[in-house]
Amino acid sequence: MKSTKSFIYGILLGIIGIVMFSSKAVMVKLAYQYQVDALSVLLLRMLFSFPFYLVVAVIYSRKENKVKITSKDYTWVAFFGFLGYYLSSYFDFVGLVYIKASLERIILFLYPTIILIFNRLFLNKPITKTQIIAIILSYVGIVIAFWGEVAISGNDTFIGGFLILLCAITYASYLVGSGWLIPKLGVVKFTSYAMLVSCICVFVHYGLVSKIDILNYPWEVYLLGFLIAIFATVIPSYLVSEAINRINSSNFAVIAGFGPISTIVLAAIFLNEHLTMMQLFGALVVIIGILLVSTKKKAAA
Repeated sequence: MKSTKSFIYGILLGIIGIVMFSSKAVMVKLAYQYQVDALSVLLLRMLFSFPFYLVVAVIYSRKENKVKITSKDYTWVAFFGFLGYYLSSYFDFVGLVYIKASLERIILFLYPTIILIFNRLFLNKPITKTQIIAIILSYVGIVIAFWGEVAISGNDTFIGGFLILLCAITYASYLVGSGWLIPKLGVVKFTSYAMLVSCICVFVHYGLVSKIDILNYPWEVYLLGFLIAIFATVIPSYLVSEAINRINSSNFAVIAGFGPISTIVLAAIFLNEHLTMMQLFGALVVIIGILLVSTKKKAAA
């Protein structure tokens, strides 16, 4: 009974976290309407997020771990923070300069197929025929959705699509590599440490590269930066991590189908973005492919 209740809570936490994460792309696109560059928006996201992660990290650092944590483990935390939350986020924010928020979420949704490929290449885990069909189906859907956007928006769509694909690849790498660290450190501690690393990386990046004064933007930009930080970063990062902890990554990948759908709806409401029937069909094909991958993984588990 207790495990069933925990599973239901995990699903609810996962859905809420996914919808909140999906709002990020929409709010980033809203910020771009004020002529803000991608690095500045990313900096505001991390500036507002940093105090929250720092406080949580300090609180949980005092709690004893169930297993001994080595310096090598912390090195891996730093690496995955760099890879999964800094590098991935940077590719995402720059890619959103070139493509629609709804198309961004559809491409990002490919990460379960990338996880399968990484597991096969690096961990020697087999890929079934059904999974191969699902992977092909997902990428056919991307081509359908993507090609329709190229016809509308031009060749810049290729740049944006490539950057979002890099975002999906780095995020998938983070999920594959960090899975063994979460049981050691715990969900909250691992998430806080990894996010602090990513914040520091963004601060250094901005300090070395940007010549823009972060204090000269309209107040709406700072409000959006705060909303991105709290409601599309801090809160969902813990919700998603806890959901994965409760229901496992395979089950989470199934409910992750809410991501593209919620982004398409939010983008239509707040950005007046509308996908063509061909693009919606491509999105549906992608979602079916990912669900096929995920349910097959669940059955094999």
